[in-house]
Amino acid sequence: MGVKLGYNQYGKAENRVVRVFRDSDPHEIVDYNVSVALSGGQEAPHLTGDNAATLPTDTQKNTVYAFAAEDDVVAQPESFGIRLARHFVDNTEPITFSRVGLEMYPWARLDNPHAFVRDGRYVRTATVTYDGTTTWVVSGINELVILKSTDSEFWGYIEDRYTTLQPTHDRIMATSLKAQWWHDGTDVDWGKSYDTAMQAMLDTFAGHHSLALQHTLYEMGAAVINGQPGIAEIRFSAPNKHHFIYDLARFDIENNNEVFHADDRPYGLIEATVRRDDAGDPGLAFDPGQSW
Repeated sequence: MGVKLGYNQYGKAENRVVRVFRDSDPHEIVDYNVSVALSGGQEAPHLTGDNAATLPTDTQKNTVYAFAAEDDVVAQPESFGIRLARHFVDNTEPITFSRVGLEMYPWARLDNPHAFVRDGRYVRTATVTYDGTTTWVVSGINELVILKSTDSEFWGYIEDRYTTLQPTHDRIMATSLKAQWWHDGTDVDWGKSYDTAMQAMLDTFAGHHSLALQHTLYEMGAAVINGQPGIAEIRFSAPNKHHFIYDLARFDIENNNEVFHADDRPYGLIEATVRRDDAGDPGLAFDPGQSW
């Protein structure tokens, strides 16, 4: 019996970089967490310790900060990721594959041109993958906590001897949403596309009369794709943030669907993909390590 080297990658993870645009007044700011992963031609470092084919992760870190000085790319996470991903493959032998993941933390301006407050409602994300020929771009959001206090039902499900959940025609529906959408091209106004996708999801969540979280996720995905033909696929991961009516009857207090216990675990985890019906194979767009 023998052994051999399998898939491998290496990179510099979680480079925290902030860029202030001082040439504008009021100032603008972007705040990123950038992770780089590279692969290709790394047999010798593993098998013999010969590092001649290795681009140090410290060099990768420095490249992230150097490219952050380029106004034309750093303003949007997708364009920043494209610039980095293509650089590492096109300029480094023997690297053949790169994946750059970006988390963008939004800031809102205070009543001062040079002062900001962190907007903690969500994290904007982008993942760019490049194999020397094709560039895949996936935009997204994470940790977007949204809630509907009515217009949500859940009933008609399978019941067996272990079922205790009561059907309901009026409940709180809440989730901490993760969404990722794949663009089938790179000639995109990234900021406009992101804003349009976000608005489509939020408007649909708010206005849709839901019979299940799955029901609403599908409508949200359809709204995003119908609004932007260049988006081929969107994937959702939506953990239920359960709100259970608290029993106040034992205290002779009426609870008219108004007081709830918010329970963070265990939770239902709902995941769904919505695709344009003529979309091709996403190829390497999505990280194979993710749960869907």
